Amino acid sequence: MEKFTYTIKDRDGVHARPAGAILKAISGYKSKITLIYQDRSVDLKAGIFGLLGLGIRYQDEVYVHVEGEDEKDAVIGVKRAFEEFL
Repeated sequence: MEKFTYTIKDRDGVHARPAGAILKAISGYKSKITLIYQDRSVDLKAGIFGLLGLGIRYQDEVYVHVEGEDEKDAVIGVKRAFEEFL
């Protein structure tokens, strides 16, 4: 399992446009990608509504756990997507 922490840099927090772009960017990975915020978690590949439902705001800290056969590549891809869109 690979994991990392990320602080949201988008002043609007996690909203539909960046959430959709992130989901599209990570859709090709086989690993399970879980985002944890406060006491809740969502499977990032399960859809946009779970991610938006967390209400993540500017400067909130999220944790990402990646587990699977391509986890090292998936972590790099998720980090890249977060940096680009959030």
